[in-house]
This record gives sequence, structure tokens and C-alpha cells, in this order.
Amino acid sequence: MPDRPRVPARLGILLSGSGTTYANLVDHIRAGSLPAEIAVVIGSKPGILGLTRAAGFGHPHLIASRSDEVTAALRQHGARWVAACGWLKYWDPPSDFAGRALNIHPSLLPKFGGKGMYGHHVHEAVLAAGERESGCTVHVMAGDYDSGPMLAQARVPVHPGDTPDTLAARVQAAERELFPRVLAERLRADPG
Repeated sequence: MPDRPRVPARLGILLSGSGTTYANLVDHIRAGSLPAEIAVVIGSKPGILGLTRAAGFGHPHLIASRSDEVTAALRQHGARWVAACGWLKYWDPPSDFAGRALNIHPSLLPKFGGKGMYGHHVHEAVLAAGERESGCTVHVMAGDYDSGPMLAQARVPVHPGDTPDTLAARVQAAERELFPRVLAERLRADPG
């Protein structure tokens, strides 16, 4: 009996800003390198560009900031996996999403992680500490901010004269490659 074609994983997106990481995942889905479909996009506040992008892509989208609202929306839309794409609210995945919620963080965790460490705050801290390299980390969302098991990292050099903007550009380029690759690996390894 021939193998049945695999159904794409239903992916919930959590975002709090412009949605560039989400748009990158959409590009990878369309290219066939990420075996997923977007079940729902959840924004943490009204008026963010990420929700405008979701409308443009035709994906169901809504606003939810409390953990119980986030979980309810994911379940209602049949999401089985979650990708945090610049999500700034606290959400500790319940058991049905344990190991199935991934985040991309713009540093080499465990350095420069935790509450309040996002975006340019991270890059400013890396530069202030005199680090010679930075990068990004894909990790499982579990427990406190940026504390779940790390799955993969990509490293980038810190150049003399770097600003938070120039460092951010290199880190974001690494994120655009790392996050969809790790997410695709996890989805392909999922038996159900």
C-alpha cells in the first residue's frame, strides 16, 4: 500500500510587532521547505504590522495577550505547533503544546536572554559587554522567558564599530535561515 501524503502541520504564530519573522516562515511554506500551514496568527496588541500582514496573507488573525486567551485561540483554530515570531508576552505552553512551541531569540542563549531582553535591547547589551560574537538561538518555549531547551544556534561576528542596527541586520539574516530550518526538522520528525 503506498504511503499517504503527509498533511502539513497546523502552525500558530505569536507576534508582537512587524511580523518579518512570520513573513519569512510564509515564504518558506510557499517554497515547500517548511511543511506547514498557518492555522492562526495571534497578535499581542492592536495596530501592529504583523496583523496587517496576516490579513494580506489571508490568514485568520486575532488579538490575545493573556495566556488563557492565547491557548484558547490556538486550540480553537486547530494549531498543533506554535512559532513565536517576536512575541513579547509571557506564555508557558500547556501540556498539549509542550515541546511543540518554538521561539527564535536574537542572542546566543543563555547569554542576553530573559524578560526585557528583546530586539535592540539585546544588541545593545551584546555591544556594551564587548562580545566578539553574537547570533540567534531557537529554543523550546517552556518555563520562564528564554529558558526552554535550546535546539540550535547560529553565530555571527561582532565587528569593530558595530551599532545595534548593523549587528541586528547580521543576526536577523541568521534568524531567517535558522528558524525555518529547525522548525521544518521538528515538523518532519513529528509522528502525528
